[in-house]
Amino acid sequence: MTAHAIVVEGVRFDYPGVRALDNVSFAIVQGSVTALVGPNGAGKTTLLRCIAALERPMLGSIHVAGIDVLEEPRACHRRVGYLSDAYGLYETLTVRQCLTYAAWANGTPATAVPQHVEQTAVRLDMAEKLAARAGTLSRGQRQRVAIGQAIIHAPEVLILDEPASGLDPESRHGLASLFAQLRREGMTILVSSHILAELDEYSTDMLVMRDGTVIEHRSLTSTTPVDTRLRVELAVPVPRWHEQASVLAGVRVIEADERTGTLLVRSDPHQHAELLKRLINAGLPVAGFHAERENLQDSYLRTVRQENHS
Repeated sequence: MTAHAIVVEGVRFDYPGVRALDNVSFAIVQGSVTALVGPNGAGKTTLLRCIAALERPMLGSIHVAGIDVLEEPRACHRRVGYLSDAYGLYETLTVRQCLTYAAWANGTPATAVPQHVEQTAVRLDMAEKLAARAGTLSRGQRQRVAIGQAIIHAPEVLILDEPASGLDPESRHGLASLFAQLRREGMTILVSSHILAELDEYSTDMLVMRDGTVIEHRSLTSTTPVDTRLRVELAVPVPRWHEQASVLAGVRVIEADERTGTLLVRSDPHQHAELLKRLINAGLPVAGFHAERENLQDSYLRTVRQENHS
């Protein structure tokens, strides 16, 4: 039986004159990294705050790590790490003091606090900055301290709202590596971001919202896909080369020009081998032939197009 770290059922949330969440239901598998995506105003931040027990919905139920969020919000806080898109740090506190305060506030046993602070600082590459005041840090360093405050108490579930906003590419890559490591250690992560390429580095699932509702929730790492996208590249241009592929049963040409093409075929290695053999026997100068993974942005845009045409 699949264990779920987050279960949301029939949640509705209204602001004056606006329904931010409308009958939202989904379940997030334990140990996954779910990318929460959607346009501005879709209800993503409101949903994250409800899950983190910072807002109370009008209807519905939310369970996180087995805890009823509406009945036991403080217990939820001890199991959840949360980073808002508009986080704040105490400017006059040192990094060590910021992390220590967060550890105490989230119920870390007093004897374990120093060790948690040291370990978190090392994870975030901030060990040499423990004595520095938060107000003297760079944008990227401040972001890392804020994330450190969210994970200092080793939560079971980590909720992040735009965690890489304003960071340079190197810092974003560092965060992606950290989130991947946290997932390997068993932490469940729900992250919202407009930077889909960044989410693509570590996400296992996608949750798409629009107008306060969930329009799709699916895995990005299915181990048994029905079809595979194959990318073919030729060394020199060959007009209408793809006709050699399309005559095979189960092969569909998605797009092609005289040098490249993307084919949709069954996820059967034997068929892939047969296709490659046919192309080579036809005298085509095949220079590249590989499976193409649909990235998060492609997946999201496909979902939006389907929704618009429905």
